[in-house]
Amino acid sequence: MPGSVLLYTIGFTKKSAEEFFALLSGAGVKRVLDVRLNNVSQLAGFAKRDDLEFFLREVAGIEYHHLLELAPTQELIDMARKRQEWAKFEAGYRRLIEQRKVEALVSRQLLHRGCLLCSEDQPEHCHRRVLADYLAGRVPGLKVQHLV
Repeated sequence: MPGSVLLYTIGFTKKSAEEFFALLSGAGVKRVLDVRLNNVSQLAGFAKRDDLEFFLREVAGIEYHHLLELAPTQELIDMARKRQEWAKFEAGYRRLIEQRKVEALVSRQLLHRGCLLCSEDQPEHCHRRVLADYLAGRVPGLKVQHLV
């Protein structure tokens, strides 16, 4: 029986950089798994891709990985944000990650002490929670903790 895998999730909005990095460090996160489709927007502040990679490494000794294949499509994002159709978004995103067979794209080693990153402050209406739940159902021993 394989050992347990501890996977975290976090969103960067409504958090200061200090709070964000303290949550990651305090949990013992080893790598941030960025599952955003758009991660270079000026609106992302300290979580803009290149800046975040630098801060994670220099401030907290945490690896950074952008996993575009785990991100939703722009069409799905628009459905959730512009039309606020969460149930349709969730069902569509779940179909997409099933079709992509994302559990085969990420190793247990990458997931263990990894942290799925997205923008939403809370996990309830964020694709990182849908992804984490999906992986928990397919990766033996995977346990999820949301950092809020």
